[in-house]
Amino acid sequence: MQKDYMRCLERGSDSNFPMDQRRYINPGDYRDLMELLQTFTTEVDRSKTKLNGLIGQGEFADVYKGSIQTPKGKLVVAVKVLRPGSNEKNQKDFLSEASIMGQFNHPNVIRLVGVVTQSCPMMILTEFLESGSLDHFLKTRKGQLTTIELLGMARGVACGMVYLSEMNFIHRDLAARNILVGENLSCKVSDFGLSRELADDNPDSEYETQGGKIAVRWTAPEALQSRKFSSASDVWSYGVLVWEIMSFSDRPYWEWNNYDVMNRVKSGYRLPLPTNCPKLVHNLMLNCWESDKTKRPTFADIVDNIDKFLRSPEDLNDESSSATEKFEVKRQQEFQSVDEWLRYINMEKYSEVFHAANINSLDKVTGLGDKELRELGIKLIGHRNKMNKSIKAMKENPVQ
Repeated sequence: MQKDYMRCLERGSDSNFPMDQRRYINPGDYRDLMELLQTFTTEVDRSKTKLNGLIGQGEFADVYKGSIQTPKGKLVVAVKVLRPGSNEKNQKDFLSEASIMGQFNHPNVIRLVGVVTQSCPMMILTEFLESGSLDHFLKTRKGQLTTIELLGMARGVACGMVYLSEMNFIHRDLAARNILVGENLSCKVSDFGLSRELADDNPDSEYETQGGKIAVRWTAPEALQSRKFSSASDVWSYGVLVWEIMSFSDRPYWEWNNYDVMNRVKSGYRLPLPTNCPKLVHNLMLNCWESDKTKRPTFADIVDNIDKFLRSPEDLNDESSSATEKFEVKRQQEFQSVDEWLRYINMEKYSEVFHAANINSLDKVTGLGDKELRELGIKLIGHRNKMNKSIKAMKENPVQ
């Protein structure tokens, strides 16, 4: 395994090797953390840095707005400063966070500018985003952003997570508080600290188990139970994040305590449709919250679905209103076969899927629900939604 890491390091130091073709290297699996830092980060001369004002505080570090002098002029940055007197574990976690960030290069992931490690206090310098964290950004703009703008922000986060998941990186704490907002509502995934820092002042925001703290309201049930995280558990957290976006940063599960949240989610409860949120978007959240993690969409699936929403905003309007659905009803007796039905709703691409599952009659079609369509392998929400509409229409207009 160490040889694999060394090959990655050699590639990482080669400017001709694309950053996004490497696998993420976990600092915890690497013998020499300082060597990893030297490979993926740039040491900054402390004399060229300046701190201008405190903008945030974490568990063992403070964050300042600052600047750094570069050959091209002054660059505004965010500076995370390790507090004096921090113990050895805090120092290791701090350096690990920097070595993680240095491996990433994507427009929807926070960019590392450099580090100060040769003198105390140690610093991590990142790009500075004026609008700050997504949760605070939304709270101050409640009702001021359109559904399309909100979906665009959700898409940005999903794009960042596609990149990170392809690097085999698992975030473990995906939430609005850990997303930063830049120009034109661009969103960037941040907070790669191994020791999680929750901005929420409510002590109930964390659930402490052996080995660390977990943000219960954002964490998948299987991760709460086994403490095993995966890209699928990140997808669950993303669903909660989308709920935060569409509700303008309401608190997930409101004032319930953590044990109520865990017990009710385990028994099947899911966060309801936020005010003015299209049903299609809530369906996306519900897919992210599948109990069986293998049935959750991937981040690439999520980006595809949001793209369809953005290309057809009229579908979002239809779903969010209580008006009668504008769907042309065709009775079951008017279709001669399953293939004809699929052609009618422009879903003939799934003909082979239905044949393979031996769904060869319209009676069998009308017995299908969303769960069965997902089990057939129809992952795109928009496609399932179209089939469900047609199936519902056939059920309501049966053969006389």
